[in-house]
Amino acid sequence: MINHSLLDELKSVSISNSSRDEYLLNTAELIQKHFPVYIWIGYYFLKGDKLHVGPYVGKPTPHTVIDLHKGICGAAVSQKATIIVDDVNADPRYLACSLETKSEIVIPLIVNGRIIGELDIDSDKKAAFSEDDKLILEAAVEIIGQALAKT
Repeated sequence: MINHSLLDELKSVSISNSSRDEYLLNTAELIQKHFPVYIWIGYYFLKGDKLHVGPYVGKPTPHTVIDLHKGICGAAVSQKATIIVDDVNADPRYLACSLETKSEIVIPLIVNGRIIGELDIDSDKKAAFSEDDKLILEAAVEIIGQALAKT
């Protein structure tokens, strides 16, 4: 079942009265409020051929810069598609960030028709991301991308 209240709340969060990073942190906090099983919610942004960590909610990550040809994050941007990994320990692309992480979803962040980064979310539960999660998070990232396009 799609969580429309999250989408409504994301639409009401304004970027106009805050910096880009404050806005993104607010969106990550809203997502975590609606999905407490998500233990890490954050953004990575493209700079050249690398992804650089942006605002996030969760424990510090050792992966502040990721090559585009590495990890689930690099794969999602390279393939221009959402990637769900039900068991990170079974996926050789996974870059271990936390022993707590069991599953992950990465959604490309598109602004004005081009990928500028991604939303990366980890869970401490295996197979935590359903098709409904994918749909709601893709819709959320679309709202976030539209807001960023206005800046």
